[in-house]
Amino acid sequence: MTHLSTQILEETKSLPEGAPIAAKALLHLGKRAAVDQALSRLAGRGKLLRARRGMYLRPVESRFGTRAPSVEKVVEAMAVQSSETIVSSGAAAANRLGLTSQVPVRRVYLTSGPSSQLRLGKQVVELKHAPRWQFALAGSPAGEVLRALAWVGPNAAKGALRILQKNLPSEEICKLKTVASSLPGWLAPSISALPTYA
Repeated sequence: MTHLSTQILEETKSLPEGAPIAAKALLHLGKRAAVDQALSRLAGRGKLLRARRGMYLRPVESRFGTRAPSVEKVVEAMAVQSSETIVSSGAAAANRLGLTSQVPVRRVYLTSGPSSQLRLGKQVVELKHAPRWQFALAGSPAGEVLRALAWVGPNAAKGALRILQKNLPSEEICKLKTVASSLPGWLAPSISALPTYA
């Protein structure tokens, strides 16, 4: 292993699980072409995982061997690093909320950035660009409801909303109503009409 490769491994050892590794963050170790080559060689030897072009990850080592970092940790770290909003897909939200028993086959996340794919070992994770309104209330149950409704679509949204509102706390309904004006025309009236209880 070259001196540069050893330095890169040493430099990335302290990174948390799932933290993206890119050549431009390692340019203090060498010239861009040399760093790119070293990263590529490390991926070829299994010391790093190539998640997508220009983005590498450190595999997690345990007493059971090595594995890819968890999808959730990679997505979380990417969101912080890129300042994009990344949330679970509408299909995953609908499944969690009980609107469907279908478990999505592929891991899909919605992103405010460009669409892309990540390879984490044998797993493929899809990042799909979505309209801004689908990121409203990200990180809250109300945001999950919005993404689930986007997934069921205009024809089934009213029925789905009737099912969901029964289990939705009043404060989450209030949150939904605050973003009604930014929602598409097929969804805004149903959200605005939701009853709130004191």
